[in-house]
Amino acid sequence: MGLTQALATSLSGLTATQANIAVIAGNVANAQTPGYIAQSAVQVATSSGGTGDGVSVTSVNNVLNQFVQSQLWTESSGGAYADLSANYYQQLQQVYGQPGSSTTLDSTFNNFTTAVQALSTSPNSSAAQSGVIGAAQSMAQQLNSATSSIQSLRSQADEGISADVQQANSALQQIAQINQQLLAYSPQDSTAATLESQRDQDITQLSQLMDIRVVQGSNNQVSVSTTSGQQLVGTQASQLQFDTTGTITAAQQWNADPSQSGLGTIALVSPSGGSIDLVANGGIRSGQIGAYLNMRDNVLVQAQSQIDAVASQMSSALSDTTTVGTATTSGSQAGFDTDIGGMLAGNTIQVSYTDSSNVQHQITIDGVDDPSLLPLSNSSTNPNDTIIGVDLSGGAASVAAQLNTALASTGLQFSNPSGTTLQVLDSGPGTIDVNGVSTTTTASSLTGGSGALPLFVDGTTPYTGAVTTGGPESVGYAGRIAVNNALIANPSALVAYQGSSQTPVGDATRPNFIYNQLVNASLEYPTSTGIGGTASPYQGTLSAFMSQVVSAQSQAANNATSLQAGQDIVVNALQSRFNSTSSVNIDTEMANLLSLQNTYGANARVMTTVKAMLDSLLQM
Repeated sequence: MGLTQALATSLSGLTATQANIAVIAGNVANAQTPGYIAQSAVQVATSSGGTGDGVSVTSVNNVLNQFVQSQLWTESSGGAYADLSANYYQQLQQVYGQPGSSTTLDSTFNNFTTAVQALSTSPNSSAAQSGVIGAAQSMAQQLNSATSSIQSLRSQADEGISADVQQANSALQQIAQINQQLLAYSPQDSTAATLESQRDQDITQLSQLMDIRVVQGSNNQVSVSTTSGQQLVGTQASQLQFDTTGTITAAQQWNADPSQSGLGTIALVSPSGGSIDLVANGGIRSGQIGAYLNMRDNVLVQAQSQIDAVASQMSSALSDTTTVGTATTSGSQAGFDTDIGGMLAGNTIQVSYTDSSNVQHQITIDGVDDPSLLPLSNSSTNPNDTIIGVDLSGGAASVAAQLNTALASTGLQFSNPSGTTLQVLDSGPGTIDVNGVSTTTTASSLTGGSGALPLFVDGTTPYTGAVTTGGPESVGYAGRIAVNNALIANPSALVAYQGSSQTPVGDATRPNFIYNQLVNASLEYPTSTGIGGTASPYQGTLSAFMSQVVSAQSQAANNATSLQAGQDIVVNALQSRFNSTSSVNIDTEMANLLSLQNTYGANARVMTTVKAMLDSLLQM
């Protein structure tokens, strides 16, 4: 090796050593910086003429396991989803109360039934009558409070989405900006590794907000998309758009059809201006945003449906009376007559028949007072039931005509022989069999001559379950349910079902009816409550249903907590594994520094020796 070559080799060694020392200095300086990833210089031997003549630093890389990092981002989304969900379930648990405590919904209901039972044994007791009114008011107030709490949680979730969308947009802009900056740096520049580390921190933040997929490209570039495939950011960032609603009511629900949706959705707007609805397309499935969406649009909506079902079924059980139709014939046709004169909007006619193939059918004819609401959606509590809407405003003859048109294919024939009577007949022997017809009406008076009474009302009017321009009356009813003011003013009406002068003293007919309906009546609950199966709606007493609701919510909260604990273990384990290879270890850095100092000294001595030899040659 000639002196010149020896000088060049030692100089390259000094240069490479200085580059390594600079990297170590940066590592030590940032050892306590959150999210900082240790850097290392990639050093390779150089050669010319087939022989090694030096060393050079080709790049400065972050020290990390990309597979573990990718898994950490994925599990961070799941962990954030589980953490937020568990928090909301615990808050929802407080709405229903802990099972077995005196503050649960079913405990308040039991206090109500106990008060009614006391009235049954002492119908003339003013104290017993007042006790029922007070217990009924407590029941209504707890349902009101539960609705307020649930809708408050939905509003919080909506605000959480808005805040997270802003954070996500900031992270996307940062990632795009760093991608653009990295195009100007060579791999040997330690600034590139520092920028990559900053970009990884932004990606980590984004992964906690939503589920993402990160693809490494050339020139230190990354592309980030949703796990469902929508592009989020490359050298340019898309933007998330969300319009927060503010205070949310039970009637405001998200719908994929913007014209029917009462809540904001998340749109992804690309740099070119194209837009896609991420909620409608299932683009966000995890992370905090995914959890907020699930709570706002699913879990809390179902929770509201559960307490609405309690309120509506309890009200209807006390105020509704079902009257079975009278068998009748007309020539060779057979069927039933039913009186529909007392029907209000929301009241129903039930028709059961067997077709010529011996298949049984059930039809519920739902009355409305606004023809613009027709046709009604065929969304029944019972999936085996068909719902038909009719306008009651034109009287019985009009109802019969509407039904003949709507149900012509069934073979059923409807008519109005007189007054308010609706007649339902088969089409003759050998065709179909009308098995039964009945009419359900709602008591609007406290002295209607029967046990039924509008004890609970929707604001000031009897609850009928009507469909209105604002949607079904049942939606959000738990927030509006109240004890009838006329009953509060006259508690004796809890007993005097025929008027105070006509009801015998000590008659327990109405108290017994109220108690039986509350405690023993088997009622059917909507499948939207999540209690029971889609094909077989839950049927049972009010007490049994409320116990199911409280138990289901408690189980859901426990499951969410267990999921959170399991997910936290996974995230912490991955984070620990990632940190073990990517974080700065001061001991390792100091050992490397000592080695580099020795290397620097050796190269310096070579240069000193070469200089001395060159000086001797020049003197000669």
